[in-house]
Amino acid sequence: MPSEQRVSVTIAGRGHTDWLTYEIESDLMTPADGWHVTLGLPDGKLPREVTPWARVHVAVGGQTVLQGRVDSVEQRVSKGEHTLALTGRDDAAVLVDCSAPLFVAREVTLTDIVSTIVRPLGIAKVRIGGGSFSDRREKITVEPGMTAWDALQRAAEANGMWPWFSPDGTLIVSGPDYAAPPVADLILRRDGKGNNVTGMSVRRDMAERYSTVTVLGQTHGTEGADGQHNLRAQATDTGAAAYRPRIVVEPECDTQPLAARRARKLLADGMCAGLTITATVRGHRIADSAGKGLLWQPGQRVRVCSEPHHIDDVFFCTARTFTGGKERGSVTELTLKPDGLWLPDTGLRNGRTTGQALQVVDIW
Repeated sequence: MPSEQRVSVTIAGRGHTDWLTYEIESDLMTPADGWHVTLGLPDGKLPREVTPWARVHVAVGGQTVLQGRVDSVEQRVSKGEHTLALTGRDDAAVLVDCSAPLFVAREVTLTDIVSTIVRPLGIAKVRIGGGSFSDRREKITVEPGMTAWDALQRAAEANGMWPWFSPDGTLIVSGPDYAAPPVADLILRRDGKGNNVTGMSVRRDMAERYSTVTVLGQTHGTEGADGQHNLRAQATDTGAAAYRPRIVVEPECDTQPLAARRARKLLADGMCAGLTITATVRGHRIADSAGKGLLWQPGQRVRVCSEPHHIDDVFFCTARTFTGGKERGSVTELTLKPDGLWLPDTGLRNGRTTGQALQVVDIW
């Protein structure tokens, strides 16, 4: 395998690169990116540093793609074979697994909320940016049973953003950059000229798409203002094929802008679910000149030109999976969604329209 595609996993300063199989996931929609590797143990000795919850650094061609922990260590012994299988996740794992600290706070910013949730669990590197992260919440309550990730996700979504971990282990609460130029063209032509994908599937689905989403919110009374129980906002998909309304009660939407933001997000989520492109390419790096050898990663914008699917447009990469090993070459699977729909408020605040039929009105 070429050195620029070689996957290395370092545990307690000791690295390994000779894998029977490997799989490294990264998905903006799913908390805690996972990784899995298997290797042979011809001498039958398990390295002492390989233990559950050991610190891990995963790289491709020397470039960091994930930092996290080992979840499980499994030895498999059969006739003529002794292998070791390691499975783990990135630094979001502790937030997914553990409960959030219980607290009730008033007049707090997103920065305050995130710090209160993640710092007790050892997350020290945090970056919050984009969107209206200075918005103050009248009141926030973290209840028993909520995981730290649940509380973090709720706070981020209320501000039109989303949490994820960067490859260097930094927790980022932000949104996509829809102004960034596409990093590559994925081409699939019937005559095969210029094709650079080994496979592509396009799935269209109406199950989660709605013509209108209405959000009903409320706010409690304070010393200086009465409570409101008629906060309503509606988002409309004018491109929907049928009348499919949805009404959602959101007790955390305590202002009209929050209700409108939530309605937009729920409608856009359904539109995203309505179209999924899955493309498979060789290697783990972008081969064309525009990509300049970049590793594939979520958050990139990609132009798809597929004659069989009648598609020629820019899409947003929400997930990628690296796979490979001794007996197979390195392969990357990309999951692409319509551009500008994931976190629509962030895209609009960046000065771009989503290019989709998405309208929002307030209902009083």
